[in-house]
Amino acid sequence: MLNTFQHQTNRVGDTMLAASRQVWLAGLGAAAVTRDWAEKEASGVFRTLVREGAAVESRAIRFGGDQVESSMTKANTVWKHTRTTVEKVVRIYADTAVGIVSQSLPALLPALKPALTVTAPKRRNAQRQPRKSKAALTGKNTKRASRTMKSTSKR
Repeated sequence: MLNTFQHQTNRVGDTMLAASRQVWLAGLGAAAVTRDWAEKEASGVFRTLVREGAAVESRAIRFGGDQVESSMTKANTVWKHTRTTVEKVVRIYADTAVGIVSQSLPALLPALKPALTVTAPKRRNAQRQPRKSKAALTGKNTKRASRTMKSTSKR
């Protein structure tokens, strides 16, 4: 019984070893076939893929550019319309304000005349303190200068 058990174990191990070797050989074969294909046929396929990619890219850029251009055109149109509308409204309000002022100002001028005249404020006749002479001012400055000189020399 022991012999049959060992015999079956060896057969399973051989089968697993053969299977892993077959996987290895299949990978090696795939690499060789790919190498041959890349040398002979792949360059044409690669060039075709590059051409197709360039065509798709140019179509996408053209489409995107057209969309941006139409958006810019719409934005410029809206901006011009807004600008003219604002200018018209401001002109209307300015004309209205000029009309109101020109109608009401002559009637208001007599009432505003006293407020428009500027009078100088009156000075009080308070006692003034006499101004100090230049000699007194220079005396203070010399005292300050000598104090500053003394403090810097101590340092």
